[in-house]
Amino acid sequence: MVIDIIDPDAPEYQNLTELQLAMIRAAQTEKNAILADAAEEKEKVFLKLLKNNMARSTVLKDRSAAIDDDADRKVEIVREDLLHRLAYESLYGDENENGKYRYPENPNYNLDYPQRFLVVRDYYMHVTTNPRARLKAYGMDSLARTYLGEYYQTLYDLLASYCE
Repeated sequence: MVIDIIDPDAPEYQNLTELQLAMIRAAQTEKNAILADAAEEKEKVFLKLLKNNMARSTVLKDRSAAIDDDADRKVEIVREDLLHRLAYESLYGDENENGKYRYPENPNYNLDYPQRFLVVRDYYMHVTTNPRARLKAYGMDSLARTYLGEYYQTLYDLLASYCE
């Protein structure tokens, strides 16, 4: 995925956490969906005008410009929201009264389930390089069952696939 909702090479984005990277990927996905919807809407307008023999009129140009402006406005809202969430996460998101968030010692329950999945997956990928030991340790992790909810089985299947 090409990240262009923000400049990932900017100095302020060099030391991002997994959660912040997940936020950026989610915002980029949302931006891509907005632009795809805009392109689809412009195509529909063009086909409708073509059907009515008006494809060369200024209506197409005006309507395309309006669609692009609306898409740009929506993308800017997504970008601003991302910047606010990244700033908040940098200031307040790394700890609570129990200290720095870290799975399994102090899990962050403010994360949504896909983000929790990433945190637990990264934890187990760095625990050991032996895939069977990793799977066995994960299978005995009772915190992961409640922390991940329905994502528990997905991660189990992923870790099991490394054993094959």
